Amino acid sequence: MPPLPPNPGQTTPAQAHRLVRTGAAVLLDVRERGEFTAGHAPGALHLPLIALAAREPLPPEAGGRLVLAICHSGNRSARAAQLLAERGVEVLNVVGGMSAWERAGLPVTTPGGGTSGGTGDSSSAGSSRGAGDAI
Repeated sequence: MPPLPPNPGQTTPAQAHRLVRTGAAVLLDVRERGEFTAGHAPGALHLPLIALAAREPLPPEAGGRLVLAICHSGNRSARAAQLLAERGVEVLNVVGGMSAWERAGLPVTTPGGGTSGGTGDSSSAGSSRGAGDAI
């Protein structure tokens, strides 16, 4: 029987924001270019899921670091997290994606370079690393 594929864990937008802010992780936005440029988390790296599926390498800034995959709703990033885990990358999926990120009041960089949103630090939700729930 072949081994089971890695099952990446999950994290909340608030926890992801804290991990990125402290430098413990990098946020990898796997949406398409137009979605990313319309608004993304400050400092997020960009690599569309289609490029990731084509085995394009991660941006150099992600090398050897915990990667937090995010998309619009959490579906594409769940697939991206699975692909990255299969490559041996330590990765978590941000549950709810940018929709949940924005609902939590976390900052979003917009096309003009401005940032909207608050700090989002009021949430006490933590990582559910290893939970493996499907999105």
